[in-house]
Amino acid sequence: MSVRPYRDIYRRKSRQIRVGNVLVGGDAPISVQTMTNTVTSDVEGTIAQVRAAEDAGADIVRISCPDEDATKALRKIVGAVSVPIVADIHFHYKRAIEAAEAGAACLRINPGNIGSPERVREVVKAARDHGCSMRIGVNAGSLERHLLEKYGEPCPEAMVESALDHARILEDNDFREFKISVKASDVFLSVAAYNGLAEACDYPLHLGVTEAGGMIGGSVKSAIGIGSLLWAGIGDTIRVSLSADPVEEVKVGYEILKSLGLRRRGVTIISCPSCARQGFQVIKTVETLEERLAHITTPMTLSIIGCVVNGPGEARETDIGLTGGARGRSHKVYVGGIADHNVDDDKLVDHIVDMVETRVAAIQAAEAAEASEAAD
Repeated sequence: MSVRPYRDIYRRKSRQIRVGNVLVGGDAPISVQTMTNTVTSDVEGTIAQVRAAEDAGADIVRISCPDEDATKALRKIVGAVSVPIVADIHFHYKRAIEAAEAGAACLRINPGNIGSPERVREVVKAARDHGCSMRIGVNAGSLERHLLEKYGEPCPEAMVESALDHARILEDNDFREFKISVKASDVFLSVAAYNGLAEACDYPLHLGVTEAGGMIGGSVKSAIGIGSLLWAGIGDTIRVSLSADPVEEVKVGYEILKSLGLRRRGVTIISCPSCARQGFQVIKTVETLEERLAHITTPMTLSIIGCVVNGPGEARETDIGLTGGARGRSHKVYVGGIADHNVDDDKLVDHIVDMVETRVAAIQAAEAAEASEAAD
């Protein structure tokens, strides 16, 4: 009997679309999205928030465009940032056209909610003329009345039917450059809806648990919902919805992907919760290292373990490892899984930071040399 390797994730086959310069679906990496929470007409504030999200690793950023002032501001915002911008449109088809003309890479719009077939055709034409893709976004909290009457309540079947109804409208207009989401604040409802949609179509899926909550609760709900779907091979792009700074959404999104081995970015720290055996202040050390290494984007693993019970074992699996020795004394540093040298307690953090930055510089130099050779 063949057994599936425990690390394997068989990804659902989906068609591929383009959001600006980011490919979504197919064999493209799973992208991480977030959304600004500034007033869009505050151009400087919105640009600053987009740039901060971009620095944190956001592949795509969504911006709400509820009125004409917002779509006018969008042109300036798009011109000032590098990351593709999704214009969030609800109901008003003219805002969609204006957003496409302003340079949005994607329109988040449900075609069944914007009125007549002629209006849909106008939006599709604008999207096609300006190279925009679209996202159909179904939420359990705003399902169409006829579906609520049919099913009695928000349920996976109603959400899937809503998504496919909207998709059919775009298909009837010979437009297939779109992705779909079916979000709910309930983890079970979200996961069931995405599973049903994944079986019903081959469009790329944007994953999320909507209105997930604050930093801790929302991160946990999102990790459970998004993580279980990704583990099942479902999902092409994700957004962690938190009542928090958009940068935090990006960070949590990457942690979910890193935990499943789907993307690597920056330093991944493996650390113990600490106990009476710890040879140094593990929690404080990890907090400081996370802050001082936040600027690094090159993938790397770092283990910070307070004692020798699990320290050497974890160090064997990481690029750089630290295992606590006697309290207040020197501690063992591992390089490439092998014990290399000791470091004194008072120099511990600075030493690890220097080692990581030196290793990153070496990796980047090697990659640059390899790229130069390939170019020649």
